Amino acid sequence: MTEIYLIRHTQAEGNRYRMMQGFWDGEVTEMGRRQIEALAGRFADLPLDAVYSSDLHRAVETAEAAARRDRLPIRTRVALRELNIGPWEQKFFGNVCHAQPELSHTFMFDAENFYLEGAETYGDVRNRAMRELRELAEENEGKRIAVVSHGVTIRCILSAVTGVPLNDVKTLPICRNTAVSKLIWDGGRFTAEYVNDISHLPPELQGNWSRAGDVRDELFRPADDRAYYEACYADAWRSAHGNLRHFSADTYYQAALRHHAAVPGSVLRLYEEDEPIGLVDLDPERGASEGVGWISLLYLKEECRGRGYGIQVLARPVFFYRELGRRLLRLDVAEDNAIACRFYRREGFRVVGEHPGMEGKLLLMERPLWDRKP
Repeated sequence: MTEIYLIRHTQAEGNRYRMMQGFWDGEVTEMGRRQIEALAGRFADLPLDAVYSSDLHRAVETAEAAARRDRLPIRTRVALRELNIGPWEQKFFGNVCHAQPELSHTFMFDAENFYLEGAETYGDVRNRAMRELRELAEENEGKRIAVVSHGVTIRCILSAVTGVPLNDVKTLPICRNTAVSKLIWDGGRFTAEYVNDISHLPPELQGNWSRAGDVRDELFRPADDRAYYEACYADAWRSAHGNLRHFSADTYYQAALRHHAAVPGSVLRLYEEDEPIGLVDLDPERGASEGVGWISLLYLKEECRGRGYGIQVLARPVFFYRELGRRLLRLDVAEDNAIACRFYRREGFRVVGEHPGMEGKLLLMERPLWDRKP
């Protein structure tokens, strides 16, 4: 008999930012690192004989929690990777669902019939993952091992083990980040002792998804978007300063035109489904020689604030500037804008300077664009 602790990786950027992950090797988030510590606590008194992991970073870093007690090597296996989602890799859920609504619905709710050119099917994943799991179980007969993998891959494994169809999303949901499922290999077959257990996570570490919908974006259209841009910027100014003194709509609009001309995609109009909800304005020329990416404006309309959209909006400059090879992200925020300051601090920004603004003190805030541990 082999005991197998099947673990989903910790929270990574794709989970946090609502992006398609697949083979994309994104960063682990700050919450993800805290989840790893909680997972290590769970395994602190449980001796293991071996630890296996997908070779993707978010899984390997998670596997360290299980390996820590006995200082075990982490043995990586490509067959334990997530479903390769091909052309959807690293795309925002909102963009995919808007561009291909029927196919994205099939991906989430009709797994057995999902087919996307250039991607794996759920059947492909089930076959490779179960073949690997059987080999690991047989190699470790009579032992106790941990296996770290990914949401869809684990769901395919659990479907094969329990007999619950993949299309039964209520009975067989995606396991939570760092959730543990215990399998037994005995007599040539697998059984599940328990699945999707997150009892090691305190409530504040159990969140995986945004409470909001999925944000999508469209490129700024200079000829059509002036009124929308100026209205968004005015509302952002009013929210930060309580008035429109010193606000110059034309000055900021002309700056947006320069940003758009320098690098298309610097200015984005944001939507939830077909409802406009915000704006992103980035200045790709400022700080370029220092490896810095500057945010001119991140805006959400008032009724969308505090509902979980903000992190999806912040994802746009993060990945935009990574593509340009920048190493730091910077912005100015009004010291009196307590809500914005709190949000940015929570998302890894720190104050690195201050200077006077037209309506009071501005804080210069900064965060790294790459957080991976060496």
